[in-house]
Amino acid sequence: MAEHNVLGKAGEDAAVKYLEKHDYVIRHRNWRRGHLELDIVAAKDDMLVIVEVKTRSNTEVQEPYEAVDGLKKHHIIRATDAYIKEYALDCALRFDIITLVGDADHFQIEHIKDAFYLI
Repeated sequence: MAEHNVLGKAGEDAAVKYLEKHDYVIRHRNWRRGHLELDIVAAKDDMLVIVEVKTRSNTEVQEPYEAVDGLKKHHIIRATDAYIKEYALDCALRFDIITLVGDADHFQIEHIKDAFYLI
């Protein structure tokens, strides 16, 4: 596995642990339908929380959340629509971003709640 994939997997694992520690229930990880993908689908307080995870070894080039641009948001929203339809869900919805900077032994974690909204 390529080094950036190893870092990404470690970051996603750390994000799941963080969410579970904060009483989120993980419904799915890396949920896919065709070319659509959601990193983490969680639930808390009767709300469906779609979490995009961005992991970087450092912030020299850009902050991790900056990688969630308009096109990425569009893809996440389309995937979320497919997810909600597949599971026939009728609940409140929130889009979060979790950023992790560092390495698998020590990540600095930032949880950005309500990172973006449906347009």
